[in-house]
Amino acid sequence: MPRPITAVIHQSALKHNLAIARAAMPDSQVFAVVKANAYGHGIERVYQAFKSADGFALLDIEEAKRIRALGWTGEILLLEGIFSPQDLYDCAQYQLSFTVHNELQIQWLQQFPVAAQFKVFLKMNNGMNRLGFTPEHYVHAWQQLKGLASVKDLVHMMHFSDADGERQGQSGIEYQHQVFQQILQQYPGPCSVSNSAAILRYSSQLRSDYARSGIMLYGSSPDFPRHTIQDWNLQPSMSLRSEIISIQQLNPNDSIGYGSSFVADRPMRVGIVACGYADGYQRISPTGTPVLVNSIRTRTLGRVSMDMLAVDLDPILDAQIGSEVVLWGQSSTGAVLPIDEVAATSGTVGYELMCAVTARVNFSIQE
Repeated sequence: MPRPITAVIHQSALKHNLAIARAAMPDSQVFAVVKANAYGHGIERVYQAFKSADGFALLDIEEAKRIRALGWTGEILLLEGIFSPQDLYDCAQYQLSFTVHNELQIQWLQQFPVAAQFKVFLKMNNGMNRLGFTPEHYVHAWQQLKGLASVKDLVHMMHFSDADGERQGQSGIEYQHQVFQQILQQYPGPCSVSNSAAILRYSSQLRSDYARSGIMLYGSSPDFPRHTIQDWNLQPSMSLRSEIISIQQLNPNDSIGYGSSFVADRPMRVGIVACGYADGYQRISPTGTPVLVNSIRTRTLGRVSMDMLAVDLDPILDAQIGSEVVLWGQSSTGAVLPIDEVAATSGTVGYELMCAVTARVNFSIQE
């Protein structure tokens, strides 16, 4: 039989979380962001749940082709735009919309020899300082694109750097949104501003004709720990489950695993779990990282190794070899361990844990 570790993808949770995004942004087209192979879930595994979205947003043309192969005929947005003039041929063939965020991309559009009608999302850099035209150069870029016969539709676009919290003691969106609004007053048109944090926290304050719903779709809170998934009524979409494969009885002063980083101060039962950093679990996860055994919360002990980790079985009297272990997500009986809590113990975010699940982990789909 296969090694007992499985990433369960919950279709009902994906549908539920998309419905939360729609309810928050009833006047917007809601795009499902499926970059990084749908945040590690697998594009093919989430497609059925996200078919009711108004569009898909991602980075790679190859991923866009996979969505087309699944039968999707609606809009697909390339969030980082095109990386070469050749990409425009694929955009024309597969009817892809794309972001324009630098002058070279405009030049490629100007020189494109094939008749086409593209939808372009023009990116403003108004504080994130990753991609886009600064406000003083944005208008010139807008005018250049407006004059191209190959550009059918033009959408104003920006990305909030602090929608999940505050910036210098003020609202996390205010300093960027004011600048963006000034441009829209001069050049009205559709816009895309809302990511997951903005959808959940600022839906009543923002107009976003295209909302880009990302991490919230996958059951992670974009502003944890200020708000949990329970606060936002989100459900875990991925459950990483394994089993106890060995039980050890420790005496006082016995240690566990490499480096002897955990030493027992009393007699203890310890379970060894078929999960390690080669499966995508964080090696740096410390003793005390939460875990569920038989749906009861307990903790990890000692250092995570390549293939195994140890858990404290003292709170679980009925634990035995074969007992279910949930590293994050939902147990088979419905107990929930939010991925955000697991990630926080390692100083990271749920996004990273999802994306880090490796190819050797079995995946299954649950309705």
